[in-house]
Amino acid sequence: MTDEQGWTTLTPPGSIPISAIEHFAYCPRQALLIHQENYFDANVDTVRGDLAHAAVDRGGAIVGRDATVWRSVQVWSATLGLHGVCDTVHVRDGLLVPVEHKSGTYRPGGPADLQVAAQVVCLREMHGTDVDHGEVYSGRTRRRYPVVVDADMVDRLTDIVNRLRAALQRTELPAPVNDRRCVRCSLQAGCVPDIPTGPADLFSPRTAADWPDED
Repeated sequence: MTDEQGWTTLTPPGSIPISAIEHFAYCPRQALLIHQENYFDANVDTVRGDLAHAAVDRGGAIVGRDATVWRSVQVWSATLGLHGVCDTVHVRDGLLVPVEHKSGTYRPGGPADLQVAAQVVCLREMHGTDVDHGEVYSGRTRRRYPVVVDADMVDRLTDIVNRLRAALQRTELPAPVNDRRCVRCSLQAGCVPDIPTGPADLFSPRTAADWPDED
């Protein structure tokens, strides 16, 4: 079915949220905590991201001289079993370009690229048009970075979607990584990344810490 804007809003049963792809590519345990255990907590980074998305979350369209920008566009793919929302879709001369808005910096080849690739695949399937790329907008640099979605990128996306779907069907969480990704993660309290992962680890001493000398 379609909404009043003409965008298809059908969500296939059992589909995976597109946002889970970025979470899983960044940290499988984080993805499962959010999308399987329904656990989420906020910190300054997530609040900053919510504020940055306030404008695009309003929906509707902005008609400019050269392009029309649709905000908060629902998309889906029956082929990959995905659904989600594009922050914005820029329409110029009949060409569609989804743009994912991030409050921080952009890392080429990172998890955000897979999220954008999923949006591109959805738009291709929904509208039967040649959507060759998407973009990531960085709030830190105030720039948009193109993400070309070629055959290799689609293969990479398909692989991670399959691994994510398999992980969601299991009952156990992935082991914690306990590395630099955990430093600013808002889920630390519920994830407990430094918890021992096996019975033997309960009796293993932790690495000695360096404590500042007191005056």
